[in-house]
Amino acid sequence: MISRRDFLNGAPIAIGAAMTPGLLTACAETGVTDTFALPSGYYPPTKTGLRGSHDGSWEPMHDVVSGITIEHGAPEDDYDLIVVGAGMSGLAAAWFYRDARPDARILILDNHDDFGGHAKRNEFDVGGKFRLGYGGTEAIDTPSHYPDEAKRLLQEIGIEVDRFYTYFDQEFWDREGLSKSILFDAETFGTTKLVPGYGSRPWADFAADMPVSDQAKQEFIRLQTSTEDYIPDLSTDEKYEILRKTSYEDFLRNYARAPEEVINIYKRWGMSFWCVGIDEIPATLIQNYDGGMPGVTHTLPRTGTRNDDPYIFHFPDGNASIARLMVRSMIPDAMPGSTMEDVVLAKADYTALDRPDQAVRIRLNSTAVKMNNLRDGVVMTYMRDGKQHTVRAAHMVMAGYNMALPYLCDELPETQREALLSVPKIPLVYTKVAVPDWRRFKEIGTDFVYYTDGFFKQVEFAYPVSIGGYDAVGSPDEPLVLHMCHVPWVPDTKGPAQWREGRMRILGTPFETFEGHVKHQLSQALADYDFDPERDISAITVNRWPHGYAYSSELIWEPDYADEEDKPWVIGRKPVGRIHVANSDAGAKADTGVAMGQAHRAITEILTSA
Repeated sequence: MISRRDFLNGAPIAIGAAMTPGLLTACAETGVTDTFALPSGYYPPTKTGLRGSHDGSWEPMHDVVSGITIEHGAPEDDYDLIVVGAGMSGLAAAWFYRDARPDARILILDNHDDFGGHAKRNEFDVGGKFRLGYGGTEAIDTPSHYPDEAKRLLQEIGIEVDRFYTYFDQEFWDREGLSKSILFDAETFGTTKLVPGYGSRPWADFAADMPVSDQAKQEFIRLQTSTEDYIPDLSTDEKYEILRKTSYEDFLRNYARAPEEVINIYKRWGMSFWCVGIDEIPATLIQNYDGGMPGVTHTLPRTGTRNDDPYIFHFPDGNASIARLMVRSMIPDAMPGSTMEDVVLAKADYTALDRPDQAVRIRLNSTAVKMNNLRDGVVMTYMRDGKQHTVRAAHMVMAGYNMALPYLCDELPETQREALLSVPKIPLVYTKVAVPDWRRFKEIGTDFVYYTDGFFKQVEFAYPVSIGGYDAVGSPDEPLVLHMCHVPWVPDTKGPAQWREGRMRILGTPFETFEGHVKHQLSQALADYDFDPERDISAITVNRWPHGYAYSSELIWEPDYADEEDKPWVIGRKPVGRIHVANSDAGAKADTGVAMGQAHRAITEILTSA
């Protein structure tokens, strides 16, 4: 039998070992449709502690990958469409199908105790004050670049993105005198020191406070202020061809002539975005990244392909509000209200998600473990509360983790199986820390601390959004939700292998370890401001995502493909009979617009094949 560790490392496994006792419990009686109701008071957004891929959400699938044999039982119910995954893409797939066929019966399954996938809503009560956080997908990033079908979906569920120009306080940072800070670590720089004002103070003033040599200070200033083209004799296209295969670290060292002391500042700067160190981020990606990474701009000017829009299209719970609006559109009783504004404070009725008399049903705590084609449809078996259930449908959309498909369906061609296994998701952890006030940050003049070598790469404020009667960032004396991001850094391992190793690390890390790092790192940043973590932290929610962001195809190791059809995620999303593949994985980009676009493609395949 293959161990769970092998699954975490991405080893290909044949499903065929003996069934462990208890996994296959007798099916529910045929025709029983009311056994899935959630109890009164069921409300997962208020849960704290270890969330995200919480215990109970991952074990059944890992048992399957470990080699347990699954046999389908007699179908208990029949649907027009089954969707596996109630995240952005799964909900969008159900929405697009229902839009085309309003009377269709749709079952949406998810292995977690809440819908939304990585768009997770975290709620807090801080001294009687209500606060929200995003446990995953945080924004409608660059909506002008969304595919038309995703734009239409947003509009149809009531989202007018232009309203965020009013709701998002773009003057907040200047008005409050807040900017980025760097916390230098003692092991690398000889002392632990917080230096505020990155990007807001004159660079010479900021450099004067840095714990580096005088030469490094001067080189830091030069790097920040120089308008030099470091590859002056080549055309833009020629420079692009060189720099797309040159890491940002090598660019700083070999082209911008930055000393190692300066390079060490930026080693982990892009970890929360690309989830690798700067030794694996192409310099061309820095070209269009508005994140304070210097040196590339005057060598390779911006092309405007990313970040054309301001980064303001954000609900206080991130894209969880988008998921809630999609649910409202399909199951109105589950989400009171009627606007994009009132959904922010609406309390979902989870008991309305899975009622026998409604056309669309969302079934939580349900893990798909086997799917196959029939002559005239599909059959799927899932585990819920330790019991096996089997359902049938005319069509199915796999909108969960694409790499799981080879273990769920034994009908895949070998080329498709290999392609899916080659593109793992990226592990990361979004930790939310509720604090009773943010006076200490105000005194420092910072809303964002970057740690040069911390377990958490950063701590930052909630975004300043006021919508629907909710104010995410009030006065310094009011409660605030801080965001801390952890990505396991495995500097000695390169390429996708580091993400396989990282997911094993995340899944094996207990809540107490995350909690300890939260307290330690906040104490470091606020050391001179009377911060007591036992007194000044109200709650912690750790959103653990061993299978987090979709595979990134932008990094230094990605080969050049002859054409689109050669890309493994394109091979991996091909339909298998009546089983169609959605999810942001199918577009190799952790982006809500991509997730919706892939859902639309999968539904279009179904509609045009009927």
